[in-house]
Amino acid sequence: MSLYSLSSSSTLLACSTLIIFLSWTAPSASAFSLSDLSSTSPWSAFLNLTGCHLGDRNPVLPTLKNYLHHFGYLPDSVDLSDDSFDDILESALRTYQQNFALDATGHLDLRTIAQLASPRCGVPDIINGTTSMIAGRLHGRGLYTYFQGEPTWPQRDLTYAFTDVSAVPIDRSVLGTVFGRAFARWAAATPLTFKEVAADAGADITIGFFKGDHGDGEPFDGVLGTLAHAFSPTNGRFHLDAAENWVAEGDVRDSNSRDAVDLESVAVHEIGHLLGMGHSSAADAVMFPTISAGSRRVDLASDDVEGVQRLYGSNPDFRKAMAPTGGERQQRDSSHGEVGLERLGWGAAVGLFLAVVTVNLLDL
Repeated sequence: MSLYSLSSSSTLLACSTLIIFLSWTAPSASAFSLSDLSSTSPWSAFLNLTGCHLGDRNPVLPTLKNYLHHFGYLPDSVDLSDDSFDDILESALRTYQQNFALDATGHLDLRTIAQLASPRCGVPDIINGTTSMIAGRLHGRGLYTYFQGEPTWPQRDLTYAFTDVSAVPIDRSVLGTVFGRAFARWAAATPLTFKEVAADAGADITIGFFKGDHGDGEPFDGVLGTLAHAFSPTNGRFHLDAAENWVAEGDVRDSNSRDAVDLESVAVHEIGHLLGMGHSSAADAVMFPTISAGSRRVDLASDDVEGVQRLYGSNPDFRKAMAPTGGERQQRDSSHGEVGLERLGWGAAVGLFLAVVTVNLLDL
């Protein structure tokens, strides 16, 4: 077969596949475009890694290695400045893919890139080398996890206070309402109680909004990226990125902003960490590590309830009917799996597809 014939056949195949692909991915008003993602996400450079695999070199790989190191997938011994795709990186990606129920190929496919680029909690998925997100699956229980040593609060009546809130344009009373609801969701399932007190009252839990480096060794990275982090019992610190476009009133899903983040959803997640919960690989759990802009996930799933009750016991008044009903909870938020591609958006999805087609044609 001539080179011209091979090229023509490949082009025809690529065009046909593109037509099918376009028919599967109709654009929506709320979707990101490629330019939107590039201008808002600190991890937009990951889009340039699509199709990258063992043996490749890419100037963006050090950024990915730093990301995977921060979230526990790469050990301290790895050279994070190296731009080569080696066996260690491939193994780390397989573990990441297992944690997020993706195909564990070790390759940077579309779904993996979409998951990597999703806004998320700053708490690592793996702490001290323990791949805890898949531990529950291996031991035949729920997918919930805990911090190392399973730390808990010794008392059942906890207090919280807002210590640094001047950096966000949200009324103080609104913050009180949002966080009050978030704490109430955990109190409903456990014997724990939560009471707001004055900032100088020596609260068990302190809540603040900060930008960039704020003195705890976990600097924030601006809009999207890392949204917040909280420490295990009995530390009690809960920090949120003041640079985010926080939605504290109304439904975030009605927002016209492509980087709007639901404050209550993030608060419920981080309170789980304050109580000793780690990340879950259950996509409908509030302890799932990522949540996309414009989505809401506030109701405790059965995985969350089972996990926290194993630590603290059950609220005598707790009823199964109080568990998620589908009204508030989004069964699969857009940061997970194929739905994550939808949130990456029309422009990004087409761009990623064309990149893969181009690589395949060049290989021919």
